[in-house]
Amino acid sequence: MAEVCSHTRTEEFRLPGGLPFTLDVKQAAKLLGIGQNSAYEAVKRGEIPTLKIGRRLVVPTATLLARLGCSAADLGVTTEAEQ
Repeated sequence: MAEVCSHTRTEEFRLPGGLPFTLDVKQAAKLLGIGQNSAYEAVKRGEIPTLKIGRRLVVPTATLLARLGCSAADLGVTTEAEQ
Protein backbone atom coordinates (compact mmCIF):
# COMPACT_ATOMS: atom_id res chain seq x y z
CA MET A 1 0.00 0.00 0.00
CA ALA A 2 1.36 3.45 -0.96
CA GLU A 3 2.11 5.95 1.77
CA VAL A 4 -0.46 8.75 1.70
CA CYS A 5 1.50 11.31 3.70
CA SER A 6 5.17 11.43 4.53
CA HIS A 7 4.36 13.16 7.84
CA THR A 8 2.55 10.53 9.86
CA ARG A 9 3.97 11.19 13.32
CA THR A 10 2.12 13.88 15.26
CA GLU A 11 5.29 15.28 16.81
CA GLU A 12 6.36 16.45 13.36
CA PHE A 13 3.43 18.90 13.25
CA ARG A 14 4.16 21.81 15.57
CA LEU A 15 3.29 25.46 16.01
CA PRO A 16 6.09 28.03 15.96
CA GLY A 17 8.04 27.59 19.16
CA GLY A 18 7.69 23.81 19.03
CA LEU A 19 4.26 23.59 20.66
CA PRO A 20 1.83 20.91 19.45
CA PHE A 21 -1.34 22.06 17.63
CA THR A 22 -3.51 20.52 20.35
CA LEU A 23 -3.15 19.51 23.97
CA ASP A 24 -5.17 17.10 26.02
CA VAL A 25 -6.91 18.55 29.09
CA LYS A 26 -4.21 17.18 31.41
CA GLN A 27 -1.47 18.93 29.39
CA ALA A 28 -3.49 22.17 29.32
CA ALA A 29 -3.86 21.95 33.11
CA LYS A 30 -0.10 21.60 33.50
CA LEU A 31 0.50 24.55 31.15
CA LEU A 32 -1.95 26.65 33.17
CA GLY A 33 -0.58 25.53 36.52
CA ILE A 34 -3.89 24.09 37.72
CA GLY A 35 -5.01 20.62 38.70
CA GLN A 36 -6.62 18.19 36.28
CA ASN A 37 -10.00 18.33 38.06
CA SER A 38 -9.97 22.14 37.96
CA ALA A 39 -9.17 21.98 34.25
CA TYR A 40 -12.13 19.70 33.52
CA GLU A 41 -14.39 22.03 35.52
CA ALA A 42 -13.05 25.00 33.51
CA VAL A 43 -13.81 23.05 30.31
CA LYS A 44 -17.40 22.53 31.50
CA ARG A 45 -17.71 26.28 32.19
CA GLY A 46 -16.29 27.12 28.76
CA GLU A 47 -13.19 28.79 30.21
CA ILE A 48 -10.83 26.40 28.44
CA PRO A 49 -11.61 26.03 24.71
CA THR A 50 -11.98 22.46 23.52
CA LEU A 51 -12.86 20.45 20.45
CA LYS A 52 -14.50 17.05 20.71
CA ILE A 53 -13.03 14.56 18.28
CA GLY A 54 -14.81 11.28 18.71
CA ARG A 55 -14.70 10.68 22.44
CA ARG A 56 -11.56 12.79 22.93
CA LEU A 57 -11.45 16.37 24.14
CA VAL A 58 -8.55 18.37 22.77
CA VAL A 59 -7.53 21.93 23.53
CA PRO A 60 -6.39 23.97 20.50
CA THR A 61 -3.07 25.40 21.65
CA ALA A 62 -3.24 28.63 19.62
CA THR A 63 -6.74 29.42 20.94
CA LEU A 64 -5.69 28.76 24.52
CA LEU A 65 -2.60 30.95 24.16
CA ALA A 66 -4.69 33.73 22.59
CA ARG A 67 -7.08 33.61 25.55
CA LEU A 68 -4.07 34.02 27.80
CA GLY A 69 -2.99 37.07 25.80
CA CYS A 70 0.13 35.41 24.41
CA SER A 71 1.59 36.17 21.01
CA ALA A 72 4.31 34.56 18.92
CA ALA A 73 6.75 37.13 20.32
CA ASP A 74 5.96 35.95 23.87
CA LEU A 75 7.05 32.47 22.80
CA GLY A 76 10.38 33.71 21.43
CA VAL A 77 9.28 33.30 17.82
CA THR A 78 10.23 36.00 15.33
CA THR A 79 8.57 36.65 12.00
CA GLU A 80 10.54 37.05 8.77
CA ALA A 81 9.93 40.83 8.88
CA GLU A 82 11.58 41.03 12.33
CA GLN A 83 14.74 39.15 11.28
